[in-house]
Amino acid sequence: MCVTCFSRFHRGLGGVDQRQVSAGRRKLLAGFSAALLFGSLGAKSQAQSAPPKIENKLSPDQALERLMAGNARYVRGDTSKKDFATSRAALSEGQNPYACLLSCADSRVGPEFCFDESRGDLFVTRVAGNYVNVDILGSLEYAVAVLGAPLIMVLGHSRCGAVSAAISAYEKNTDYPGHIQSLATAIVPAVQAASRQPGNLSLLERATEENVRLNVQRLATATPILRQRVETGALKVVGGIYQLDTGQVMLLS
Repeated sequence: MCVTCFSRFHRGLGGVDQRQVSAGRRKLLAGFSAALLFGSLGAKSQAQSAPPKIENKLSPDQALERLMAGNARYVRGDTSKKDFATSRAALSEGQNPYACLLSCADSRVGPEFCFDESRGDLFVTRVAGNYVNVDILGSLEYAVAVLGAPLIMVLGHSRCGAVSAAISAYEKNTDYPGHIQSLATAIVPAVQAASRQPGNLSLLERATEENVRLNVQRLATATPILRQRVETGALKVVGGIYQLDTGQVMLLS
């Protein structure tokens, strides 16, 4: 695909047609309203009773601190023992995750593992290239607005194949079969921005970081549901890079 064609794929949010975003959001909010009316989301019952995991009631800063402490244990090889049987009954009645992840779909990156967490702790969304689309956005809006999660982390990783594909599309006009092209196209803005940045890092490293930063910005500003919570301090959106060689997650400023 030629570079001049990329703009056609980047209307509105990160390559998603804004009309699709608006229509999807209307459907999502309508679904929220109906579900809340009939109690199917369980938000009212959860508010009236103790949450399944009391320890998950955290501020955004506390949530980030816990997330990074879990990663430190993972890097040391000192992960905690998981007792799935004990939590099964409580989690069957609801959930209150303390953090959301937008992670790459790479099989080597498992958020529950690399943050040493158990079921019910993390609300994980995944797509190759860890970029925001309508489905990801709706899922994270649900986690924040209904489940009350105070933290979102966009998690990229070293040597990301999706970012490499976007670099090839940008530099060589590479065309990919099927829907793979849409993945590469969505990440091209990060490659374009990274190609103009000075520094000693490779283009792949710079583009991987820039892709995370762009999607952090999108999530923090894209919709009233998320933006208003960020502005009031009820929600924090951060970015990180998972290092395949060490398992360490490096927070991006």
